[in-house]
Amino acid sequence: MPLSGMLVKQVTIKSDGDVFHEILRSRPHHISEMSPDSIKGVDLHEGEWGVVGSVINVDFIHDGKAKVAKEVIEAIDEEKKLVCYKVIGGDILEAYKTFLLTVQVETKEEENLVTWTFHYEKLNDNVDDPNSLMDFCLAVTKDIEKHHL
Repeated sequence: MPLSGMLVKQVTIKSDGDVFHEILRSRPHHISEMSPDSIKGVDLHEGEWGVVGSVINVDFIHDGKAKVAKEVIEAIDEEKKLVCYKVIGGDILEAYKTFLLTVQVETKEEENLVTWTFHYEKLNDNVDDPNSLMDFCLAVTKDIEKHHL
């Protein structure tokens, strides 16, 4: 079984795609208000909100357990409505050597398609693919959508 992998999932949202992108880029600290059962808090550790190189801490509930992720904003592409985060600390790195999360919003007429992409390297063969973490991200996406409808 390969240790490196990529997982991609898409979900259509009815809320404004520009607003969704702006939240993930510059206001992730507001997500706890939109998805309080999943995201307990997002704090700025270093830098500025929405700036490449900034570091954030995310407190979240995954699979019924309180977890933490320390992430650096690796890339922002306004034209593509894309934000890429690299996990640099916390619970995710107990199972993965590297973990990148990319979220992109594509707007086509009345539809907005949110694509989550994980690039990861497992620490060993006993580590599962991050399917439940992807389901978590999709659920948070739907919570943000509901908040804005």
